[in-house]
Amino acid sequence: MLRTLFTFFACALLMACSPAPATGPIVLAASSMTEALTAAANVWAARGHARPVLSFAASSALARQLQEGAPADLFVSADEEWMDVLQQGGHIREESRRVIAGNALVLIASAGAADAGAVDLRDPVALSNALGGAGRLAMADPVAVPAGRYGRAALVAMNLWDGVAKRIAPAQNVRAALALVERGAAPLGITYATDAAASDRVRIVARFPGSSHPAIRYPAAIPTLSRNGDAAAFLDFLTGAEGQAILRARGFTAPR
Repeated sequence: MLRTLFTFFACALLMACSPAPATGPIVLAASSMTEALTAAANVWAARGHARPVLSFAASSALARQLQEGAPADLFVSADEEWMDVLQQGGHIREESRRVIAGNALVLIASAGAADAGAVDLRDPVALSNALGGAGRLAMADPVAVPAGRYGRAALVAMNLWDGVAKRIAPAQNVRAALALVERGAAPLGITYATDAAASDRVRIVARFPGSSHPAIRYPAAIPTLSRNGDAAAFLDFLTGAEGQAILRARGFTAPR
């Protein structure tokens, strides 16, 4: 019995002293990166690494979480502005910052909408006509969320904003705007090209010229409080040939 008790306590002591199972880096990323980063995390895990823990939301919401000290090992924003805010506040490691992808802006309609033809964005009346009498234009919050800010900039540049400003259906993030169009709550919406490609329930009816809005860039950086050694390696993977191929396959463009 004594031998059994000794063995039991010895095993318990060894278990207590053993290191905890390795966990992957916590990644906070723009919602438009959902499919691409999920695929990248799967490949990374298949290489023998601990799978990254992914959390997706609007870049604005995630940046505010980091400002408040939320635990994270990598942040991927859908624009440079929120990353600038974090850098100025000392919340990211400046030397780790790099752009990992680009994107394009499109106008979408429900795939099942019989009357949703192509919309000529050069015609100030065409967009209003396409919305119909009471229809609203779904887009991410044009004040704080990157997709919404890009969308507003494009509408202003193309002299379309004044005609639709009072008909905007603002959403928490670009995926929420996509969902409004998918379920028919809004006849049209503005999303990234990658969001439209990720859904078989919408179709693209117009593409905004790249010159109509600031270049869409996805900067990534390691938060100052990160303690996960795999964060830098995973960021290297995303910017390397294999990671970039995964992003391209989901419609993202090369960093610039």
